[in-house]
Amino acid sequence: MTEPETRKIGFLAIPQFSMLSFVAAMEPLRAANRLSEQPLYEWHIFSQDNQPVAASNGLPISPDRRFDETSDIDLMIVVAGIGTTVIRDKKLFEWLRQLSRRGVALGATSTGSLLLARARLLSKHRCTIHWENKESFEEEFPELNMTGELYEIDGNIMTCSGGLASLDMMCHKIALEHGADLAMGCAEQFIHPQIRPANDKQRMELQFRHNTNHPRLLKVIQLMQNHTEEVLNLTEIGEKVGLSTRQMERLFRTHLRTTPNAFYMQLRLERGKHLLLQSTMSITQIATACGFNSTSYFTRCYTKGFGLTPREQRQKREQA
Repeated sequence: MTEPETRKIGFLAIPQFSMLSFVAAMEPLRAANRLSEQPLYEWHIFSQDNQPVAASNGLPISPDRRFDETSDIDLMIVVAGIGTTVIRDKKLFEWLRQLSRRGVALGATSTGSLLLARARLLSKHRCTIHWENKESFEEEFPELNMTGELYEIDGNIMTCSGGLASLDMMCHKIALEHGADLAMGCAEQFIHPQIRPANDKQRMELQFRHNTNHPRLLKVIQLMQNHTEEVLNLTEIGEKVGLSTRQMERLFRTHLRTTPNAFYMQLRLERGKHLLLQSTMSITQIATACGFNSTSYFTRCYTKGFGLTPREQRQKREQA
């Protein structure tokens, strides 16, 4: 029996990459080799300057190949995390395009999808990204097919939302190449009894996120989340869920120890913070997107909520 050809996979570490995403993508390859007792996969780590790269948790990893040593690589995965929104490196993008022209498959974890998009490599492919970055990605690339799934494998492009979704994506890849039994065996090695399908949810259900099972309260929260730009007043929300304003206030005090208005304001400000950190929208545009009728009012509320102005928040991001 002929042994299968070893697939060589590269991991390009971007500064402040997610260590969890990286390890979750690499470890299934090791498990596949161990369980099959064959060298199905070989992996190598790359960095742009051939120097160690620190993850977002501060731990460094060292490349074992130079940036230009890619002649035998079958798949290159861009491993990223926080801070990727400011990267506009023409040398990096041309390097990725050269790999693609040579027939190398390309992948990304978390915000690595943003770099593939900026390299103009996602125009004919479904793709996904971490839920925190989906809105800003769609703003920058409205023409791309951003699905928001856990992971996407579309032709020679594979992307995932990050975290443990890297494990699901790589197990799915192993299943496609070497069968479902081996893939499930790999997942079980990491106490991951079910390989999640691509269309599983990225975010925790509302009842777990807010530690409440009250059905009408959850409906109110969902309405607020869906109307951060076109803000509803409490009467309008109450009419949609069958609650009076007084009943709504009682529910928020009992279950969340806050008021509906304060909770709603915090949701809008959190969205504003996310857009400041993850998008290139102007502060005026962000104020409008978060339901504020003026930039000055948004600035006052933001400063009260977070202790710094929106402009200072963005400057802090750029200095990081």
